[in-house]
Amino acid sequence: MFSHLQISDRRERWLVGLADAALGAAMVPVRLVAPRRIHPAEAGAAAGPRRILILRLERIGDLLMARPALAAVRHLAPGARIDLVVGSWNEALARVIGDVDRVRVLDAKWLARGAAAPSWPALIRQARAWRDDRYDLALNFEGDIRSHLLMAQSGAPRRVGFDMAGGGPLLTDRVAHDSSRHVADNLLRLVETAFGQAAGSQARVHTPLNLPEEARERARALVGIDHRRMLIGIQVGGGRPVKQWEPRRFGDLAGRLAAKYGATIVFTGDAADRPLVDAARASLAADVPVVDLAGRADLLTLAAVLEMLAIFITGDTGPMHLASAVNAPLVAIFGPSDPRRWGPLSPTSRVVRSDVPCGPCNRIRRPPAACVGVIPECLAAIGVAQVQAEAERLLEREGGGDGR
Repeated sequence: MFSHLQISDRRERWLVGLADAALGAAMVPVRLVAPRRIHPAEAGAAAGPRRILILRLERIGDLLMARPALAAVRHLAPGARIDLVVGSWNEALARVIGDVDRVRVLDAKWLARGAAAPSWPALIRQARAWRDDRYDLALNFEGDIRSHLLMAQSGAPRRVGFDMAGGGPLLTDRVAHDSSRHVADNLLRLVETAFGQAAGSQARVHTPLNLPEEARERARALVGIDHRRMLIGIQVGGGRPVKQWEPRRFGDLAGRLAAKYGATIVFTGDAADRPLVDAARASLAADVPVVDLAGRADLLTLAAVLEMLAIFITGDTGPMHLASAVNAPLVAIFGPSDPRRWGPLSPTSRVVRSDVPCGPCNRIRRPPAACVGVIPECLAAIGVAQVQAEAERLLEREGGGDGR
């Protein structure tokens, strides 16, 4: 039952499935009186949408993985006005991505992670205000029944999205989500469905993020060291406990690389990562040069810091995708999440993972009981020497192994 829903928790799947059934019944009279929808393949390119609304409400990595799809929308609708809706945490980043004309902010309660967010009635009112812009086409890059409900408030006559997490009856065009493919590929397929034509190879070209010079100036001021030394970045925090590699292993790895290359270690992270960074630093020798940026850099400044690095080592995190977006050489340590779906997109990235029988389980939001409160087996099986070897191979390939 409800086999189209890609929700692992049986109770949650049934609740969403029943909600979909109720929505489907409620939408029957609406469809009966709605005018026949003309698919873009019938209408021809000249009748393409002029005002497009795109929802990408989730986290840093989710927005960055949508860059190829945003580029495809711009390519397929070069004269349209494209508005992108993001959470406030991504507003500054969204403004430098390009390919959109306006950035709108909406903080969804289920994504705010403890921060203040509007109530449901306030969210609905905010979404209904989108009607003033008379959008021809709305695309939801999230596969979520709640954000589909918000998109439906826009009044756009065509609403395209995935139905794998519910809300399909609210869409005019449902796109099947292939869980074996990368997020970026699924989003490109969604865009191609909306326009009835292929996006072209240029949408898959990895273009580095174009940062403002002010962000680079802030980054240089924060790092504030002799730039002739190699800079090796370490993101200790995993974002979620189930994705957390042992902090002392990060520290051990940082010490080995610093000793071999005469490098300065740059620790990144937010303020909540402070205990993890401190644990990693405790493993370092006292004479290892360190720049500790945990909690000190905004998103664009962090991106500019990542541009300066010879290599960046991280788990499956938002900063991983940010490093990929600026083409920083990076080694990503993956545990329960599948790199085929969420891996970095840049050609200067490498993934390290283990082949445990249960992985990758992709159970990030609701981890297995055996992985709660401990380092999961899929991460515990990844040793320091394995990550070090991958980092050294990448450094040699990218020309950083000469100690610069």
